[in-house]
Amino acid sequence: MRDRKLLAALLCSLAVVAAAPLAGAAVAQNETGGSPQREDGGIDGTIFHAQVLLDRAGFAPGVIDGKKGMSFEEAVKGFQTSRGLKVTGVLDTPTRRALLTDKAPSTRRLRIDESDAQGPFVGSIPDDPAEQAKMERLGYRNLLEKIAEKFHTTPATIIALNRPDMVLRAGTVLRLPNVLPSSRDYGEVPAEAAKMLSDLNVSGDLPKAERIVVDKSDGVLRLYGEGDRLLAQFPATMGSTHDPLPLGNWKVTSIAYNPPFHYQPELFWDVADDEDEQRLPPGPNGPVGVVWIDISKENYGIHGTSAPETIQRAQSHGCVRLTNWDAARVSQMASDGMPVIFQA
Repeated sequence: MRDRKLLAALLCSLAVVAAAPLAGAAVAQNETGGSPQREDGGIDGTIFHAQVLLDRAGFAPGVIDGKKGMSFEEAVKGFQTSRGLKVTGVLDTPTRRALLTDKAPSTRRLRIDESDAQGPFVGSIPDDPAEQAKMERLGYRNLLEKIAEKFHTTPATIIALNRPDMVLRAGTVLRLPNVLPSSRDYGEVPAEAAKMLSDLNVSGDLPKAERIVVDKSDGVLRLYGEGDRLLAQFPATMGSTHDPLPLGNWKVTSIAYNPPFHYQPELFWDVADDEDEQRLPPGPNGPVGVVWIDISKENYGIHGTSAPETIQRAQSHGCVRLTNWDAARVSQMASDGMPVIFQA
């Protein structure tokens, strides 16, 4: 009986009363949508709600899409570890109960704000770095891509939560994953960086960590606080056969927001060395996304990506790659000089 009640809570639907702007910092508690059901493009409502609650707790499940996978299982394990639960990777009764202490519904109905709708958007992006270097910014291709990143999901999931014939523009009301931040106060972060953090729904009140551990064995980045407490965990892509993760003890040397990228062909095994170097413009669709966390190992760092759905499903050139929103969250929890451990 208890399991059935918990399952019902995860699948509950709350009445939609009004729609708030996407860019708004505050949303009334009754401006909510219910958990999506399986008929929404294959979305499992139980998994979807758990993904939202895990993301809100700092144990990122990758893209929020209502589907199980390696990233979801590792997120559950991380959350269980942080709460002193039996670590199974399974969404069992004690884990659901712990997640549901955050009473947030899985979705909210929100209105597209003019500041989001106006872009600017860049349309198609050429594959050739030399052509990319001519662009002013490697920005979002379109509004759907921007909203998907803002709400830690995929364009396909947004379409499944709404309808395929929807017209995206200022004023359109959408049902979206409930990942709105608890604070948009980013302290002394430069204005442009603060806007980027807000655009990715990153909270300004994240706890400061004492060390970062990147673990090759399970493909995650963990942040630990005082007393070796696990504060947060994010799925990551790290290294490849040609460029393995550089195991060892390093330190954070600097954190850059919206960084340009120095494209150096000699550093890439799969690029001809006689290609010209390029300086690529910044943007969420750049090679390192919206954040670069530099470490004391030369030419290596922790950064974002233009393809969040590939995290843990692709290879990198040795660096640690996160979704843009997770890289942004790590940037708020890290600091210069912080120990960074790469382990097998």
